[in-house]
Amino acid sequence: MLYIGIDLGTSAVKLLLMTETGEIRKIVSEEYPLFFPHPGWSEQNPEDWIRAIYKAIPALLEGEDASQVAGIGAGGQMHGLVALDKDDHVLRPAILWNDGRTQAETDYLNQEIGTDKLSAYTGNIAFAGFTAPKLLWMEKNEPELFARIDKVMLPKDYINYVLTGVFCSDYSDASGMLLVDVEHKRWSPEMLSICHLTEAQVPKLFESFDVVGTLRPDVAEKLGLSASVKVVAGAGDNAAAAVGTGTTGEGSCNISLGTSGTIFISSSQFCKDPAGALHAFAHADGGYHLMGCMLSAASCNKWWLSDIMQTRDYDGEHGAIQREKLGTQHVYYLPYLMGERAPHNDAFARSCFIGMTMDTTRSDMTQAVLEGVAFGIRDSLEAAKALGLGVNESMICGGGAKSPLWQEIFANILNIRLTLPETEQGPGYGGAILAAVGCGEYKSVAEASGALVKITDTLEPTPEIAARYEEKYQVFRQLYPALKDKFPLL
Repeated sequence: MLYIGIDLGTSAVKLLLMTETGEIRKIVSEEYPLFFPHPGWSEQNPEDWIRAIYKAIPALLEGEDASQVAGIGAGGQMHGLVALDKDDHVLRPAILWNDGRTQAETDYLNQEIGTDKLSAYTGNIAFAGFTAPKLLWMEKNEPELFARIDKVMLPKDYINYVLTGVFCSDYSDASGMLLVDVEHKRWSPEMLSICHLTEAQVPKLFESFDVVGTLRPDVAEKLGLSASVKVVAGAGDNAAAAVGTGTTGEGSCNISLGTSGTIFISSSQFCKDPAGALHAFAHADGGYHLMGCMLSAASCNKWWLSDIMQTRDYDGEHGAIQREKLGTQHVYYLPYLMGERAPHNDAFARSCFIGMTMDTTRSDMTQAVLEGVAFGIRDSLEAAKALGLGVNESMICGGGAKSPLWQEIFANILNIRLTLPETEQGPGYGGAILAAVGCGEYKSVAEASGALVKITDTLEPTPEIAARYEEKYQVFRQLYPALKDKFPLL
C-alpha cells in the first residue's frame, strides 16, 4: 500500500508518497506567500494551503497507481490561529507561529493570570507564538470578527477539515495552543474560559495515529483518489519530524534545523519545566515530550547569505570557514530575528553581531551566524539538564542539518554525539508513518519508526574544539541578559 505524508510548512507544503516499507516513491512541493503586514507580524491565507495541496497531490500521484493509496497523514506548522465562521468561511488570515504581535496578551497571561496557574492548567506558560494569546489579541483588536468565530483550529487541522469534514485536532499539535491540559489530554476549562471560548468552538482531540475520517467524495474526485482513503489526525510539525527520525519512547532526542530550531526530548511520562523555558507537550507516539524552540534557525543562515550577502552559494560560503577557527574567533551573533521563544520568551529580542574588529572577515560573520544558532539550541539543552535529563546523543534533521560544517559546529557546541537519518524528510515522513499506523500497517508508532528509520552517519565531538566552544558559550549566555532591557527601545 501507499501513504501520503503532508508537511505543511511556513513557506511551502511538501508532500511525499511512501510505501509500507518506508521507501519514498516521490516528493512534490508547492510554495505559497507569507505576509508581514506590520513589523513582527506573520500571516498566511489558509485558502492558499488548500490550493497548493489540490495542485500537489495529483502531481504526486502522476504515474502511480492511486488505488494503492490507503492513508494520509499531515505534520503541520504549530500554534497558528485559523478561525472559521458558522458557514466555514475563514474569518481572517491565519496568525502564524512566528508572529510577535501578542506580547501584551502574553504578559497578561503570565503576569495577571500567573505562570503558576497557567502551568497548573496546561503544563506550560504563555509564549507570544501560542494560540491563546492570539485569541485574546483578536478579541481586543478585532472584536466583530472574534464574535463571529464558530470554529478555532490549527493549520494542519484546517487541511484535515477540508479533506474529511471532521472538526478535529491531535494532542501534540493542540498542546501548543495553551488551551489544553496536556497531562490529562483534554481541553482546559479554565483556559477556554479565560479566552472566552466554549468547548463547541474547539476540535475533538485524537491521538496522532487515530483515523479521524475518510476523504469527502467531492475532494476525493478532485484529488484523483478513492473516497475510502483514511485520514489520520496527524501531528504538530516537530512531533511528526520526531516520528520521522525515530525519536519515540523514553529519552530519545532530536534536533531540527528548519526555519525554526528545536530540541525535542521524548518521554513516556508527563514532565514539565517549572521555569517554563521548555514546552511540555504530548507526543505523536501517544506519550509526551519536552521541547525547546528558537524562532530563527536555518532562517538565520538564509537571511545572512541570501538577503544580506546576496548569494545562493551556501556551500561555498561555508567552505571558506577554516576548521581550525572553530571555537576560536571573537565574533558573536544573537539569533533573534523574530524575537525568541525558548528559553527567553521575549518577543522584543533582536538579532545582532557583537565583537567585530578591523580584521573581521565575511567568513567570520558567517561562522558567527552558524555558531549563534547552535548556542541558542544549547540554551535549551541546558534547561533540560537542569531538570536532570541526561542527553548524550541526538538525531539531527532539517535543511540546516545538510551542512557538514553546521553538523560539526553543533556536535562540538552541544558536546554530544549526533546521528543522521537515512531519510530526512521531517514532518512529511512522520505524517506518512502515522498514516501507516492508522491503517494497521504497524501496531504502534514506535514499531513503525523502529522498522523504517535508518541511521546513515554518526558524528562525535572533538574534545579540543568542544572545550574551546565551552568557553565561548559561557560568554554567549551573558550577552542576551546584558542587552535585554535595550531591545524594547529599538
